[in-house]
Amino acid sequence: MAPQTPSPMRETVRAHQRLDTATRVGERVPLALDLPRPVALFIPPALLGDVTLLVHFHGAAFVADEAALRAPSPTVAVAITTGSGSSAYERPFADGARFDSLLAQVDRALAVRRLTRTRVVVSGWSAGYGAIRALLRDARQRDRLDGVLLLDGLHASYQPAGVPLANGGAVDTMDLLPFIDLARRAVRGERRFVIAHSEVFPGTYASTTECSAVVAASVRDVAGRVPTMRPLLAWGPLGMQQLGALHAGRFEVRAFAGNSAPDHVDHLHALPFLLPLLYETP
Repeated sequence: MAPQTPSPMRETVRAHQRLDTATRVGERVPLALDLPRPVALFIPPALLGDVTLLVHFHGAAFVADEAALRAPSPTVAVAITTGSGSSAYERPFADGARFDSLLAQVDRALAVRRLTRTRVVVSGWSAGYGAIRALLRDARQRDRLDGVLLLDGLHASYQPAGVPLANGGAVDTMDLLPFIDLARRAVRGERRFVIAHSEVFPGTYASTTECSAVVAASVRDVAGRVPTMRPLLAWGPLGMQQLGALHAGRFEVRAFAGNSAPDHVDHLHALPFLLPLLYETP
């Protein structure tokens, strides 16, 4: 996709609160994944028995660590940052072997500590959705994922390239097909899929707002209807302002205000507060 032309807007009304960057208490087990930056498994103190594994793509590890500590049930976390742009995340996980290795190493580390991985959930902020798209394209990896959370990260090209909807362009749905399939499975109750997005408009390629709308328009609820976004005004995590909500089975979209860089970063720091949505039972 072409480089974006981000909004120059400066926003000072919303709080844009941030998590403390202090190191969280817990054990860190290094993983050998041959990635640009070191990766470690974070194990909170005093865990027993069955645990959920959170794999988060793109963003500081302390955010994923905090999410594991706040999770509704025992959770361990791995945070992976590989660079800029969705392709930097998609390429390393395209063949499934690296994710196989990740899970095997995690399972060995847990077994030594008398812990057992029973669920896998993944989250991606911004460009991190590229890794999740790669996993969803692999049927074997896709079936391992119990829940997916996208944090202001779901994009596609315009057709013609660089021509936004307002100028007669259309969203190229090819790169959205794995997410459309996941949304349909979530509507049927087979998986949990949550999208949270801002109003950030990249300009040269489709926004998270536009792509989420395409995904939602591609599913049908149990009554055969296309689910629609319900407008609302509500406080979200850390001073975020929610403007809309869409539910169909176990598929959910939460729309938040903001077209500035701080609004985008809000979604990363919201991970510990939105992750519990993946633990909800049907």
